[in-house]
Amino acid sequence: MRKAPRVISRQVKAGAEMASPWRPVPGPGEGGEDEHMLLQLREMLQQEQARRAQLEGEVAEAQRQMAALRAELSDSQDVERRSRHLALHDSLTALPNRGYFLQRLHEVLSQPSTTTVPSVAVLFLDLDGFKAINDAHGHAAGDQLLSIVAVRLMRTIRAQDMVGRLGGDEFACLLRDVPGCDQLTRLADKVFAAVSDPVRMGELLVRVHPSIGIAVSDAPDITPEMLLSRADAAMYAAKRARSRVAFYDPELTPLLSGRDPA
Repeated sequence: MRKAPRVISRQVKAGAEMASPWRPVPGPGEGGEDEHMLLQLREMLQQEQARRAQLEGEVAEAQRQMAALRAELSDSQDVERRSRHLALHDSLTALPNRGYFLQRLHEVLSQPSTTTVPSVAVLFLDLDGFKAINDAHGHAAGDQLLSIVAVRLMRTIRAQDMVGRLGGDEFACLLRDVPGCDQLTRLADKVFAAVSDPVRMGELLVRVHPSIGIAVSDAPDITPEMLLSRADAAMYAAKRARSRVAFYDPELTPLLSGRDPA
């Protein structure tokens, strides 16, 4: 009977410990080490996120710089293309200028011919009456007229051919794979008719007529300058004879020194 109080005492003590809200702080090896590791992992994760954000920022900056470099390169290429185009084309009509026309003529003449007949011809045009229109109505009207003539010429010749503005009111057509003089004459007549149609510019109605000279590459050693000069001489003969179209003749060469103004 004396053991009963001892049992009751242990049960009361155990109940008091379970009911107490306080817990002893775990010592080393009892839970503090885990908490420390969690803190370290959290710090490492924050550092990794910071490094990742920094890398993403660096990548974005590198991409921005690359885009800027590409834009700058594209701009410089555009400027180069525009400069090259301006160097080779007439600023008013956008047609190839004299230098580009001769360059292209040189390339065509350098290509080996597959036939025994002449395959390259040049039409040289000068606009009769242009100077009077330009003087009477001003340079703006003259420039507009030249632009219209340029468009008409491009619409008249074939796709494989080329039109150039040599300067002033002078134009030239480079024709490849020409079949013969009869076909050249018919093409020249089409060019004459297209250019001679009246031109309406606002309330102004004007008309010019071209004089057309034709020269063909009848010799393997002919140069671009020589072929263009021959077409020029033929044009001058057509202008003097008022015959619309004339083919080059060796006897026309001396006429170059006595050429009259347009």
